[in-house]
Amino acid sequence: MTSVVIAAYNEAAVIGANLDRLLAGAAPGELEVVVVANGCSDETASVARARPVTVLDLPEAGKAGALNAGDAAATGYPRIYLDADVGATVDTVRALVGALGEASGPLVAVPDRRLVVSGRPPAVRCYYAIQSRLPAARTGLYGRGMIALTEPARARFERFPDVLADDLFLDSLFAADERVLVASVHTTVETPRRTRDLVGRLARVRRGNAALRASGRVGVRSSNRTSWLRDVVLPRPWLAPAGLVYAVITLVAERRARRSDGSWGTDTTTRAPRGGR
Repeated sequence: MTSVVIAAYNEAAVIGANLDRLLAGAAPGELEVVVVANGCSDETASVARARPVTVLDLPEAGKAGALNAGDAAATGYPRIYLDADVGATVDTVRALVGALGEASGPLVAVPDRRLVVSGRPPAVRCYYAIQSRLPAARTGLYGRGMIALTEPARARFERFPDVLADDLFLDSLFAADERVLVASVHTTVETPRRTRDLVGRLARVRRGNAALRASGRVGVRSSNRTSWLRDVVLPRPWLAPAGLVYAVITLVAERRARRSDGSWGTDTTTRAPRGGR
């Protein structure tokens, strides 16, 4: 049995449709889905309880705490961590599980991703024109909303640390030959619909990444501040205007990250149900 752990913070708008999509076509006993509503002020827990899944309702918000609670309740492997706003099907799960099937194979698998940028303002589209081409975006375990671990992979750590950057934490644990990108399936990642929401999202990400790096954990990717220029714009000079926008947005987000608190915020503009395959 494969266990899917979903940490959900005020996701009532999308959690129902995404659970229905995930469970559709699953064989009896194939999936164990654990939804951990944490600090929610909406109907996330009750919407999830209307489906054949295990629901935990924690009074305090916090993704690390939610993931740890979900892990404690889950029993199966491979173990999949799925963002509540990401639509995945059982075929996506099966593809990741299949990639982890051999004893000598990889320890962790992720799907490809497709960014939704249609209808977004030019600044948002420019930012992702650069970000999507960064080497780290292609090889990292983060930014996809879905990560599958074997039991030996999960044994590499006891608990998720109390930081926002859970996917960067997982990325730090595995070498390049221990991970696999399953290109035959993808998650669909909604990008922010407003530039200010993009800046807010990036500030949260940078705050979480900085906290993880400051913890002294070995293996965490360092921040490469010039990769956008060296690896993306210089080989593709026609992207120079987008690169300038990327640099400005990144700088603004970094400044905001230094002023912000450590709460787990949510960009509600991206909460529209969509699916992966």
